[in-house]
Amino acid sequence: MRVLLVSAPLLGHAFPLVPLTLALREAGHDVLVAAGGPALAVREAGVEVADVASGVRLNRAGLRIALTHPRLAKAEAAGAGGLDFVSRLFATAGEQMSGEVVSLAGQWKPDLVVHEPLAVAGAIAARHQGVPAAVHDTSLFDSVALTAAIAARLRLPLPKPAAVLRTTPPSLGTFETPDVRTIPLRPVPYSGKGEVPAWLAEQPAVPRILVSRSTVAGPGGGRMMAALARAAEGVEAEVVLVRPSARLTRKPLPPNVSALGWVPIPEVLPTCAAIVHHGGAGTLLAALAAGVPQLIEPGAGDRAHHARLVSARGAGLSASARDVTPELLTRLVTDETVTRAATQVRAEIATLPTPTEVAQQLPHLT
Repeated sequence: MRVLLVSAPLLGHAFPLVPLTLALREAGHDVLVAAGGPALAVREAGVEVADVASGVRLNRAGLRIALTHPRLAKAEAAGAGGLDFVSRLFATAGEQMSGEVVSLAGQWKPDLVVHEPLAVAGAIAARHQGVPAAVHDTSLFDSVALTAAIAARLRLPLPKPAAVLRTTPPSLGTFETPDVRTIPLRPVPYSGKGEVPAWLAEQPAVPRILVSRSTVAGPGGGRMMAALARAAEGVEAEVVLVRPSARLTRKPLPPNVSALGWVPIPEVLPTCAAIVHHGGAGTLLAALAAGVPQLIEPGAGDRAHHARLVSARGAGLSASARDVTPELLTRLVTDETVTRAATQVRAEIATLPTPTEVAQQLPHLT
């Protein structure tokens, strides 16, 4: 079987597809990932990748939407934009990618297309080829609803997907889509390859708090790290900043705060008591899979949604940079209720079918 996997040109959208891509290849199927921009970095996983986003400029498209719809942009920045902003943004990307993805599919002749929710070009290519399409979750949103919102924005009468691969732990959200098969899929964290310093692979003497930020540049991206660095001095913990800004590291950091470059976060989490992050789905699901409590900074896109769900489940906390205090960080690493809830979600995720098991089911869709 030939499987084409399609992602929008962003790392956080392509990385979640890697475990299933590798499982399909190991099962003997021919696989090809269609992506672009930063998402081309999935090549380092050893999979074949085609660049299908040569004309996509997401930053430019986002700025144009913000200038044309300032109220919508303000609501989006506050995490209250619903699907309006995101559907406009990724409809533009889908329109720009669809020609290249359809052409690629016409040449490569896939038997099945698997696409992440915001890569509607994958669904378009599947329709052109007359083959089934499956939507692969990449966040805690309803994937089918996301794709449908973008298709509606483009006025495309796309058929319903043949299946949706659900990675959301049931206790954080359940979705029902009539006439669409649901295939549960264990979210296996992947954030690229990289060396883990020896000291970071060891259990520390005091609780370790990892602090990461988005791979997508944006306003205020360094505020949370700066707030953590200020509050850390009053906390009995080791705080590790991953990819902090040069501006922050030019200043002296408290003795219990260290900074380093890119590291594969899933490999580091087992030595951590907690993680603080921006609310991106990849980091969020990695923390849940590791059973590590998390502090999420609400923000644009899916970030406020994720912060609400995780805090409501009790597996983490939600706070903006201005609300970070030594007391909050102390609670993050000492609150047994939060730790217990995070452990429960980890156990829940461990019961979901692995990518290897799901790869065996996908041929039945064709």
